[in-house]
Amino acid sequence: MAKPPLSMKPTGWFQIAWSDEIAAGDVHTMKYFDQEMVAWRAESGQLTVMNAYCEHLGAHLGFGGTVLGEVLQCPFHGWQWNQQGRNVCIPYEDRPNRGRRIRTYPVVERNESVYIWHDVENREPFFDAPDVFASFADGTTATDYHQQQRLFEQGLEMHPQYVLENGVDVAHFKYVHGTPINPIFTRHDFDEPVSYVDFTITFEGDDGQRIEDVNSGVEAINGGLGIAVTKSWGMIDNRTISCITPVDESTSDVRFMVYIGRPKSEAATRNPDRARIKAEEFGLEVIRQFRQDIHIWAHQRYSDPPALAGSEMAGFTAIRTWAKRFYPAQ
Repeated sequence: MAKPPLSMKPTGWFQIAWSDEIAAGDVHTMKYFDQEMVAWRAESGQLTVMNAYCEHLGAHLGFGGTVLGEVLQCPFHGWQWNQQGRNVCIPYEDRPNRGRRIRTYPVVERNESVYIWHDVENREPFFDAPDVFASFADGTTATDYHQQQRLFEQGLEMHPQYVLENGVDVAHFKYVHGTPINPIFTRHDFDEPVSYVDFTITFEGDDGQRIEDVNSGVEAINGGLGIAVTKSWGMIDNRTISCITPVDESTSDVRFMVYIGRPKSEAATRNPDRARIKAEEFGLEVIRQFRQDIHIWAHQRYSDPPALAGSEMAGFTAIRTWAKRFYPAQ
């Protein structure tokens, strides 16, 4: 596999699971950033993500490890580890081993998702993971939308930055997604680790229409390289979340979620089953369009420096300059 010229160990929040995949008492195994990890949920509901191997003799805690109340017990010798990765019990000794600790990761649960903070320099989180509703500050919540629909693609040869750059790539919409005219950007804000991109776009009409007459668009909030949330307006009311998480030095997992708004019409209220079916159809269409992008990204070679057209220069320059802050010093 070809290794991207960008580091596959960027800093930021990255999705490692969906919340409903890990019930109380569950131990969930995964590999991200070239590291075997486990996620386990205590009886209290508290979720912990830590490196997978017991510091005693190296047993993998995801294969036979047991949640006992608020601790995780190793299957090999019964050593117990708490939510801070500290040993709190050796069942055949009078006291625990206070000198060893399993690395744990900052965790937030948001957007029905589990995010961990990854940083090779072990710095504390310096920005917040975006919320697909609250971050747009428009008063909406998940109750205003139908059930989340999901896509999950594993082990693709792609980098998170490919996906973020797609957000400033005006020209691809016509050729990949069949929009009649290219969108125009109304906001580029790359001053902080959480960045904002807004653009007008339409999927209807013909190439003779004027962009000034388009009354629909997308607002995107990028929480670092790992999470992007969007809100569409003037079209079908939808919210999306895209999350790309590096697995190893050449591949990433892709998770994409879409919410379709509940219609306020009286007809929809009278026939909720039909409204739900229509929402599922709309959601599948949004996912289909995201798959079109994935097909490109998974076979893309990162071009640096790219041969940009004049109209592309501002957007790509801004996002690539912004992205550099998330890479460890080389």
